[in-house]
Amino acid sequence: MPYFNSDGVRIHYDDSGTGDAVVLVHGFASSARHNWGDTGWISLLSQSYRVITPDVRGHGASDKPHTSEAYGYRNMGADVIRLLDHLGIERTLLMGYSMGASIAIDLMLWKPERFRAVVLGGIAYDDGVEDPNDRRAIADAYLTTDPSAVTHPAARAYRDFAVAQGCDLKALAALMMGARSSIPPARFKEVRMPVLIVVGSKDDAIGDPEPLAEMIPGARLLMLDGRHHLNAPSDQRYKDAVLEFFAAAPR
Repeated sequence: MPYFNSDGVRIHYDDSGTGDAVVLVHGFASSARHNWGDTGWISLLSQSYRVITPDVRGHGASDKPHTSEAYGYRNMGADVIRLLDHLGIERTLLMGYSMGASIAIDLMLWKPERFRAVVLGGIAYDDGVEDPNDRRAIADAYLTTDPSAVTHPAARAYRDFAVAQGCDLKALAALMMGARSSIPPARFKEVRMPVLIVVGSKDDAIGDPEPLAEMIPGARLLMLDGRHHLNAPSDQRYKDAVLEFFAAAPR
């Protein structure tokens, strides 16, 4: 199992296949194996690409700090950049899902020279960067010693999912309370790389993805009819669209 040291945080990653590099960044309370392996993405893409799948800090087999200062999209995105440097990869294709898409958005604005094209899955524009009261309730639900006392519906759902995945609840609580900042819509006008946004039509975990697609010049939005947040990644329509999108990406 390969690891590398990302400024003091040990990050686990998988590196499979050959060809042009693709980096896949998974969602919150998931892992590279669950988000990309179990859904068939790694086996599919590794037939034509070199597929790099890190476990985001706080997840999977990577280190799981328990302080909120260790998280935030910039710190998690910096792990991706350091991994590319570690592997000697100058430019890559990039896909993120849910939290991974938020990390990908920060990366495409912060380090655009490192990415040829970006796929954003399970994401919408949120100028409020989520309700801080909801984030606090979810963090508290992770930290409680009495799960039956969790009455906040979203917090209960977040806790139940994380427990089912065998996550480190203290790490997820710290991540939930990590630094967040909204992105002014004008920043998206700077994007020059191709962007594909993919969202399930029944995804009630996020808002309307159309405003985000409209903000990014030339972005394409694919709505997966009948799919929700958890089952969209396995949809064949998603995979077919990404294969076509990556094949057409500029060198």
